Amino acid sequence: MKRFFQTIRNIFAIEDLRVRILNTIGFLIIFRLGCFIVLPGIDASKIINSNNDPLDSSKQNAILGFINNFVGGAFNNHSIFALGIMPYISASIIVQLLTFAVPYFQKLQKEGDSGRKRLNQFTRVLTILITIFQGYSYLKGGVDASFINDNGFQFMFTSLVLIITGTMFCMWLGERITDKGIGNGISMIIMIGIVSRLPLALASEISTKLPGKFWFFLLEILALFAIVVAVIALTQATRRIPIQYAKQVIGNKLYGGKRDFIPLKLNSAGVMPIIFAQALMFIPTLLGGLMQNEIGASINATFSNPYSWQYSLLFALLILIFTFFYTAITINSNDIADNLKRNGGFIPGVKPGKPTADFIDTVLSRITLPGAFFLAMIAILPAFANLAGVGQNFAQFFGGTSLLILVGVVLDTLQQIESYLLMRHYEGMMKSGRVKGRSQFAAA
Repeated sequence: MKRFFQTIRNIFAIEDLRVRILNTIGFLIIFRLGCFIVLPGIDASKIINSNNDPLDSSKQNAILGFINNFVGGAFNNHSIFALGIMPYISASIIVQLLTFAVPYFQKLQKEGDSGRKRLNQFTRVLTILITIFQGYSYLKGGVDASFINDNGFQFMFTSLVLIITGTMFCMWLGERITDKGIGNGISMIIMIGIVSRLPLALASEISTKLPGKFWFFLLEILALFAIVVAVIALTQATRRIPIQYAKQVIGNKLYGGKRDFIPLKLNSAGVMPIIFAQALMFIPTLLGGLMQNEIGASINATFSNPYSWQYSLLFALLILIFTFFYTAITINSNDIADNLKRNGGFIPGVKPGKPTADFIDTVLSRITLPGAFFLAMIAILPAFANLAGVGQNFAQFFGGTSLLILVGVVLDTLQQIESYLLMRHYEGMMKSGRVKGRSQFAAA
């Protein structure tokens, strides 16, 4: 405990780090305040009366509950931040996929800073277009007409402008956190939205389990701790492929001859497969609604419940497919082999060129399969937790996108703080080695 407080003192002794931490906290407070600013023209008192339990996921289908969790309840609050940064995440995913499929975007990605600026411009424009579509859909289908005082053109226009402005402001906050704060700002905003719902979920679980079911509640906490440890292991696990660099004589000096390794993560795709799969899980309910018969009603009822076995099975299958798909487009074994050959590196016992690419591809396939199954299991754990007797509110934190993002962002933030401490010659946060951060964001 003494060493913990010493580390806290060291953190705040570094002026730059202290300012960045305070800036991050300030920007996140602004975001949370905006989540409670209701759109003009909506009766806030009716929203309060309808949301007696702000975490009740039974009142909304899976995809709407997914969005509401990401934006910290702003969706149900009919806030100016109702869509949060979800349109920006969608735009980032689309642009990221285009960089692998379209030659023009591939060229921009390789142009350095100028190319990144152009890609950021495309992302911002696409964010506005997606926000216009999603904002209009939200105002038409996500807002109860009885809450609106005057449901006319003026309300629709002003609300749509405010929602677009709110999304762009959230994106700006994320960029400010990245520049003036700690870590990835977009990730931090998503994380604070998820964390903001944890105290209410925990309080709800305590009220239903204590004092009669104390031992069951204690078992829940222990199970949650074990799941968090497993997710950390999944996030950090890597397969290291050894590399040997050939010695080269340049002038009178000998260069090269060193050993290195290629770190291939067990879960190279991060949280993206879950996000892709979650985005497609609304299709069965959409098809069920279009059928207009008993079969359609059954499909709609089944896939509107995120804890049904049919929903969990389809969700897990989609995650398995998208894990292999996203890993294939993000890690190019041919490019790795070419770069090794160009720099005089080789894998011991493997010929340079195509044999090296095939070897890397084989290793990647072997580690991606268990990683995909583990990721799918983590994603559907809330359904198992709910079946075991955990409340729906608290079960959401036993796995899925929320837990993966929380773990990933916390590890990334700790790694940022660790780097500042070591750079200023302070002792690191962990005695048993440095904190390892993530190689990518879970959400975009």
